[in-house]
Amino acid sequence: MQLEMHLRKWLNNKGDTMVITEIINAVKAGQLDEKLTALYGTEALASQKVRYEDVLLKAKDLLGDKDAHIFSAPGRTEVGGNHTDHQLGRVVAASIDLDVIAVVVPTDDSVVTYHAKGFNVSPVDLHNLEIKEAEKNTTEALIRGIAAGFTKKKYKVGGFKAYSESNVLSGGGMSSSAAFEVLIGTIFSHLYNDATISSEEIAKIGQFSENVYFMKASGLLDQMACSVGSFAAMDFANKENPQVTSIPFNPADYGYDLILTDVKASHADLSDEYSAVPYEMKAVAKLFGKEVLSQITLNELLANAAKIRKEVSDRAFLRAYHFLNETGRAKLQAEALKENDIKTFLHLVNESGHSSYMYLQNVLIPGDSQNQALAIALALSESVLGDDGACRVHGGGFAGTIQAYVPHAKTPEYIALMESTFGKDCCYKLRIRDCGGICVI
Repeated sequence: MQLEMHLRKWLNNKGDTMVITEIINAVKAGQLDEKLTALYGTEALASQKVRYEDVLLKAKDLLGDKDAHIFSAPGRTEVGGNHTDHQLGRVVAASIDLDVIAVVVPTDDSVVTYHAKGFNVSPVDLHNLEIKEAEKNTTEALIRGIAAGFTKKKYKVGGFKAYSESNVLSGGGMSSSAAFEVLIGTIFSHLYNDATISSEEIAKIGQFSENVYFMKASGLLDQMACSVGSFAAMDFANKENPQVTSIPFNPADYGYDLILTDVKASHADLSDEYSAVPYEMKAVAKLFGKEVLSQITLNELLANAAKIRKEVSDRAFLRAYHFLNETGRAKLQAEALKENDIKTFLHLVNESGHSSYMYLQNVLIPGDSQNQALAIALALSESVLGDDGACRVHGGGFAGTIQAYVPHAKTPEYIALMESTFGKDCCYKLRIRDCGGICVI
């Protein structure tokens, strides 16, 4: 908790303004070592200094040697509550040390000029905050939408130029888009609102932008996890104002590495599988005259199993059964984290994984016997972990990543087995980050 408070203080303390060359020299001289160590850990300090210097040099060439700030926003990992948020259930997620960083130069105009490695982004004039159909699914839409969200809530916005790079895995359940949304919200908060806008408010504005301007339906889970920091227990019973509790906890302190494995399976043509999950859950809820499954009880579900099978489907019943147990499990996970009870926590992670596999059924793609990479990854994980550790499907499922808590001593064996199966660098050893979006300097 002390570290978290320390990081929070940085949110309101930009320090002396420096031009980019001076920031580069400060990085080289070790003046940012404390902050970088807090964000990324001691082991990663040297590589992060190289990363920051490289981004700053590119920003200097692109933006000029001007007064600048560095901002960072993390990706996230889902910990518990697999496919529960869209039914207004409970979720546990956490910010991670993979992040998007941006060198930002404030301007006197109303234009956001955003340069990102690997992306071409057109300037966004904040005088025009109308929804643009042509910007659907674009970075420009997210920037414009966040500015509109700020303006709608009577916050200030203004122009800036930025150069950005990210190591948040796209399509790996780490929420790269939500990290970007939190980054832009944090920039507006710091530059034009004296860093007074809360993490929760920034998350809500990010969701608004994604829903309305980017035109993608999404819950608030991703944005909140990226914005709040640490482990975050969320209860979505109140859709507009979910209850969010930050829980400082680091599995590494208890002898476990958190590892995500990218099985390199494509998400292409899986939209039907993803959309079927909330559709079937809501179909069961509708049978009870409710909108979402959080409005019914497990006993009601069990008592009406035959009716659900007849009027909806067998799989819908099983997915509803998963939800009603999983949302309760997320609450128990949060309690275990608060009590520093790693054994109970890992037991619940395994239960979540088994329920996702058996009842939610988002590990295997229906009818595809040739592509079962997630299932193989889980089998290999269990072969290494035995009774010590935990593993589960991560995120939406069907493709993407699995999550594992691996004892330190077994980590080399675990990574070697995964890389021999899914390719070099398929594993991401993650560190829990104690803060969300911040102004590093």
